[in-house]
Amino acid sequence: MSIHPSGTGVLAHDIEVPQGFSCRVVARSGQPIGGTSWHPAPDGGACFADGDGWIYVSNSDVPLAGGASAIRFGPDGEVKDAYRILAGTSLNHTGVVTPWDSWLSCEDIFLGRVHEADPHGDRTAVAREAMGRFKHGHLAVDADRRVVYLTESEPDGCLYRFTPWTWGDLSHGLLEVLCANGASVEWRSVPDPAPGFLDVPTRYQTDTAVRFEGGGACHYAEGVCRFVTADGTWVYDAAQETLYRWSGPDEDLGGDILVTDLGDWLEIDLVAAGETTAVVRVEGHRDSEITGVAFSPDGSRLYFSSQRGTHGDSRDGVTFEVTGPFRH
Repeated sequence: MSIHPSGTGVLAHDIEVPQGFSCRVVARSGQPIGGTSWHPAPDGGACFADGDGWIYVSNSDVPLAGGASAIRFGPDGEVKDAYRILAGTSLNHTGVVTPWDSWLSCEDIFLGRVHEADPHGDRTAVAREAMGRFKHGHLAVDADRRVVYLTESEPDGCLYRFTPWTWGDLSHGLLEVLCANGASVEWRSVPDPAPGFLDVPTRYQTDTAVRFEGGGACHYAEGVCRFVTADGTWVYDAAQETLYRWSGPDEDLGGDILVTDLGDWLEIDLVAAGETTAVVRVEGHRDSEITGVAFSPDGSRLYFSSQRGTHGDSRDGVTFEVTGPFRH
């Protein structure tokens, strides 16, 4: 899924988009929407099909009262409802959609957990402690091998792999950490995936664990798991079981990708054929960042948030929708 820009020039709600595109504000932190109040610091997000409409899910990256909320849209894009799908958690930063259409939400705190939530709000969210208690950076689902990769948001964090005993049930399984084995790498089981406050953290339980500086965004596609750290982007080739640094934009990523830019202004950029083009520009939000980028299931609408809005405050978050001739 990618954008085919036709030149910027339309400015509305602090957002500049290409000609032929339009933008609207969907929700603002602290203001009512549907049956709830939209959460502060909107972060990781995703869309789910919902009959003839769809649902947009968003995490809340604030301490103690984080969690996640959802907005239900009708077939014409009208807001039909909004509701909490996860509460009682802290600093819910990123998340990922599972193949069985649940939302995995990560806590970016010491001994943080992964929670599995129902975007439709019909089932109570559940903590998946077998997936590890540590400061979660991000995760990615590898449906080919039926595993989930997890990064760790620590200066000496690790890369983990969770294999559920039954695919589709994350309540039990094996948590492993990527380890060095001479010039190659291998996975070794974590002795205690859910340590307590006085126990040895997961990243220190295996002597040969490979260390990364601040594990962040993680993505799996076509046999390869890419993850971002403070010292660059790393690639784990699951088929070859090799680890290396990403060489840069000349390497084939297998298609067009969208990236967010925190330069002089906030942008969503399209990277295609080695070239980068700005397709959304957010003006006047210099102390914020773009989060929760996701397309509606039919690819006609792009959702994202300015996490701290124009005032640089988590209580000033804004969630937007951009509609236009997207290429997919």
